Amino acid sequence: MTITFRQASVADAAAIHRLIADNLEAGHLLPRTPADVQEHAARFLVAETDGAVIACAELAPLSAAVAEVRSLVVDAPARGRHIGPRLVAALGADATSRGFQTLCAFTHEPGHFVRLGFTIVPHVWVPEKIAHDCTACSLFRRCGQYAVTLALRAGVYVGPEPPPAVIYGGRAVAPRRPHIERLHVETTGRRRGEPDRQAVPA
Repeated sequence: MTITFRQASVADAAAIHRLIADNLEAGHLLPRTPADVQEHAARFLVAETDGAVIACAELAPLSAAVAEVRSLVVDAPARGRHIGPRLVAALGADATSRGFQTLCAFTHEPGHFVRLGFTIVPHVWVPEKIAHDCTACSLFRRCGQYAVTLALRAGVYVGPEPPPAVIYGGRAVAPRRPHIERLHVETTGRRRGEPDRQAVPA
């Protein structure tokens, strides 16, 4: 399967809306009207194969400094191909190039975003989202979503975090923990059996 990522246009609005509507329950998505999707179609990034839109995500500005990943959905048959992370990474790069300082998302499954470098934060840490959407929502204060944010700056890569261990010769070795381990040095002239009282920080 060849997958192409591209910026959406008004011509994709119907396919995007259908994708969101078909995955409302499975993806815990907020419903969008056809008119809303058409109005903001240019803010979407889509993935397609054989001319069919199989995934989408919107980069929605909340302020001059904060942008939100919104309506992120991958159609069920296309899942498991890392399409979602690639969409988020592309939106992160776009947000950085446009001068946004923070990328956020509100999600029922924060683990997907945490693996991409986001941090779970209290909702009140994203007041732009609360003012823009939450206060008018019927589920305000009881939606069950997690807020996640990522600080953006030039050179920041939005993507999976490196593994917690390094592989040497087929054996996993945990990374060294600075300021915890100590290197004991043999003291010249110390008699055999005496305790070593000299330690140098690693």
